Amino acid sequence: MDLAIKSNPTKFDATVELHINLNVDPKQADQNVRGTVVLPAGTGNVVRVAVFDDAKVANADISGVEAITKALDKGELNFDILIATPAQMAKLGKYARVLGPKGLMPNPKSGTVTTDVAKAVKEAKAGRVEYRVDSTGIVHVGVGKVSFGKAKLLENVQAIIASIKGNKPASVKSGYIKVAHVTTSMGPSITTSVE
Repeated sequence: MDLAIKSNPTKFDATVELHINLNVDPKQADQNVRGTVVLPAGTGNVVRVAVFDDAKVANADISGVEAITKALDKGELNFDILIATPAQMAKLGKYARVLGPKGLMPNPKSGTVTTDVAKAVKEAKAGRVEYRVDSTGIVHVGVGKVSFGKAKLLENVQAIIASIKGNKPASVKSGYIKVAHVTTSMGPSITTSVE
């Protein structure tokens, strides 16, 4: 972490990224590693949360079925995370082509389709991140900002690694994590040990 912070070439508060190469074959359904984790120190990003439900939810930036559908009809995506209740998902179906490619379509696996909307909003604002293995077997995830310092970044990295280890597919016997790299936005990649 020290080396990543010291080698940051940017003048802005860069994001620190973690790239973990896993010994999985993402083409196999049982080896498609995916999960969410609430980072202990947060992400350092301001997140705009929309709630697709008529109930008022504390801390939600936008809420209400009618308000969100009007915005979507105009092509306005003025939120970063969309949370919905299972009962409202049918109404979002016609917007799947807009929301899906941008990663905004609510999904039970990512915790954005839930009956406990207040908890989902609180987690999203607190720094919940979603990770997913890509087609080459690598998980890419932002773990915070350079300004966090070593201790907070290390807390976030440990939380992500614990979550990834907890989602280890049963069919992978050994050598689950091959190698991990830490880098900052536009900075050099630093190979690190995970074990």
